[in-house]
Order: sequence, then structure tokens, then C-alpha cells
Amino acid sequence: MSPKRLRDHSGNVDFIGSFPGAVPAQTLPEIAFVGRSNVGKSSALNALLGGRRAARVSSTPGRTQLVNLFKVGSACVFVDLPGYGFADVPDSVTISWKPMIEAYLGERPNLRLVVSLIDGRLPPQEIDTILIEGLRDFGTPLLVVATKIDRLSKHEIKPALRRFHDVHHLDPGQPIAFSAKSRVGVDSLWDHLEAACAVP
Repeated sequence: MSPKRLRDHSGNVDFIGSFPGAVPAQTLPEIAFVGRSNVGKSSALNALLGGRRAARVSSTPGRTQLVNLFKVGSACVFVDLPGYGFADVPDSVTISWKPMIEAYLGERPNLRLVVSLIDGRLPPQEIDTILIEGLRDFGTPLLVVATKIDRLSKHEIKPALRRFHDVHHLDPGQPIAFSAKSRVGVDSLWDHLEAACAVP
């Protein structure tokens, strides 16, 4: 299947399952989505998947504590990883989140891209820096997306993106400005997802 067709199958989504530990091996390319609790990860996934409520949206931080897999057509698997930093518990990343995510990242030969979502309304967060640096250590391609960008005024967006870029030492063109509500950045994000799935 041509990678350019991936977004055309966004309405054809099959929920594979939720897993608290070992995640079943998949034959398709995988793209993982990760972010701090309440960053808008579930809303972003639903915006990508044609408005379907594929991922559960909750106002309660830390609601998603399982690894959720979604098959997109016959081309790719989206992996919704648990949110980190939930309930403002300083040790939460180390105690529960970190081992689970490290186990996933270290055992997925088909993992093509990790999409790290950060809250575009906030100044750069140390916990995001720790995550981004940790993901780099795994050597998996990384894409940083700034969510909830519609909450900023037009004159605030560029300076905010520049701060994220500089503080997190991001690649050119990152972070991508994204809003699930206004759909800003949806097409740009799909371009990256399709390119990742095309990598052999």
C-alpha cells in the first residue's frame, strides 16, 4: 500500500486491545504516541482518525495507564502509550510509567516513530525534556508536536514554538503546531506519519 494512502484509511480503525504489560508483537509498522497527562493525546488521536472516538478522552489526569493498540487500515498500528507525570506525583515516572515504556521501546522492532506531545500553552516543562532526551537515547525517530495551539493568540504561537525548539534541542521544523479542535497541523502530522510507515 502506498504510504500516501494511510490517511485515507483513518476511518478504518480496529482496536487491537489494551495491555498492562507485555504488548503482543505486530507485523505492521508501529507509531507510538506519548505525552504528559492531559496534554491532549487522546484528542489528537481522534482528530487523526477521522473524528472517531478511537481513544478515550478524559479530564482526569493519568486515566490512560495501559498500552492501547489501534490498527489503521492494513498499513500501520498506532500505539497510545500511558500519560506520564499524572496526579503531580514526582515518582510516578520512575515507579510505574518509566519501566513500562522502556520495556515497550526496547522490544519493538517495527517501531518507526515516536510522537511526543507537549502542551503548547505552557512554557517548556522539565519532565518533557527528560522524556525527549530519553527517547533520543533509544535511537528511535522522534517527532515533537505542540498541542492545544488554538488556545494561544496568533502573536504568541511563533515565540512559543521557538522556545520549545530551543529548550528541547529539536530538529528543524519542530515542534509541529497542532490543535485537535481547529485541526491545525493535522495534515502536517499525517505527512510525517506516512513517511514513517514508508520506511522499510
